[in-house]
Amino acid sequence: MHRLRALMNTTAARLSALFILLFAACAVVLVVYVSSLSQRMITTQTQEAILEEMASLTTAYQRRGITGLVRMISIRSRQPGANLYMITDHNGLILSGNVEMIEPGVLDIAGWTEQPFYYSRYGETSELQEVHQAVAHVSRLPNQMILLVGRDLGEPEQYRYIVRRALMAALGMMGIGAALIWFFVGRKALKRIDSISEASIQIMGGDLTRRLPVSGSGDEFDRLSENLNAMLERIAALNEGLRQVSDNIAHDLKTPLTRLRNRAEAALAETGDENAAREALERTIAESDQLIRTFNAILMISRLEAGYSAEATTKVDLSAIVGDVVELYEPVAEELGVMLHSDVTGSIEVNGNRELLAQALSNIVDNAIKYSAGSREAPSVTVTLANSADAVRLEVIDNGPGIPQEERDRATERFVRLEKSRNQPGSGLGLSLARAVMAFHQGELVLTDGRNSAGLTVAMVFSNGKNG
Repeated sequence: MHRLRALMNTTAARLSALFILLFAACAVVLVVYVSSLSQRMITTQTQEAILEEMASLTTAYQRRGITGLVRMISIRSRQPGANLYMITDHNGLILSGNVEMIEPGVLDIAGWTEQPFYYSRYGETSELQEVHQAVAHVSRLPNQMILLVGRDLGEPEQYRYIVRRALMAALGMMGIGAALIWFFVGRKALKRIDSISEASIQIMGGDLTRRLPVSGSGDEFDRLSENLNAMLERIAALNEGLRQVSDNIAHDLKTPLTRLRNRAEAALAETGDENAAREALERTIAESDQLIRTFNAILMISRLEAGYSAEATTKVDLSAIVGDVVELYEPVAEELGVMLHSDVTGSIEVNGNRELLAQALSNIVDNAIKYSAGSREAPSVTVTLANSADAVRLEVIDNGPGIPQEERDRATERFVRLEKSRNQPGSGLGLSLARAVMAFHQGELVLTDGRNSAGLTVAMVFSNGKNG
């Protein structure tokens, strides 16, 4: 009973009921229209036949008199399927015809009878005698005799009876068919909804690996399940990212916060040495600035990955950005013994945000310089910009130690630092921010080997179809 009630509450069941009512209404209207039209046609044909018969009998009376009229009525009355014939005197006494009894008052008014009347025929035995209904035309002859010619209504009534039975049969078949469709289609839909509800309950219970079932039929349930599964994948990825970020923040920021506290405590202890206290405060400020930059980077990455950054985009010249970044980092590279140069020809524009692109390129160049320094006799970093038919590629190529291929996906995650000793300064957010900036620009950050399979190439790839 519960499943039946649930089935009746489904959309499929309600649509089936609505279709039944619609089809039933259409069938009733159609049958009533056809029945009414057919009845009018039969009535018209009946009246025309009676008038023709009446004209024929009147002609016979005019030519042969009452004797010829009575003889013709007698002959026609005995024919199979004969009409009603009756001739009476002025007092209503039946002289000839096939009518034995007629409803009183029918002969009082000449012309068409206003309503169907009852009558009985000659020749029917008392056991089988029936009362029939008919319509007729009454005419008064010059000698005051009354002539009645009519037609039995049995055929039209039988037709209406057949139409009613056909209507009931059609409605019955529609009802049975709709009930079967309702049962099978509704039950199938209910099973799929139950499976989706069961999976949803498990997901809400904490099983974020569970997904909504997809039957493979490609119907609206599958499309809904696929969209919801994609949403669940996104939510799971965000939750995993949040968990990793929380763990990495707790791990990576614990050390600088501890150093801040120790330096502040040391500054308080150095009551007599003003220079030592000043140096401790300067280091504290520098460490605080690094923490602020880290948190700003985290906020920017989160905002970009969430897709609601308020950063404006317009046509920007990548060539100019490359020139500015290379010029900015040339002193740093020279101090570390790294040769930094660019290979850019012509002006190449993309649709983007200049500040974000400059920040991403700066992070990549900074990493390349930092990890190339001291790794070879002639460490170098090259920034190239090229435009092809399908993409614009901005590459930073170094000849440093590089990143193993199996570690390159992890290298773009937040707070991931592949250097186990962590002697190099940084927070592990440079490549993560660059990836978020490229995702914001509907581009891609690609890590491959450097030249001659040495070092690392970090490519910022912009699709020409999206960046114009």
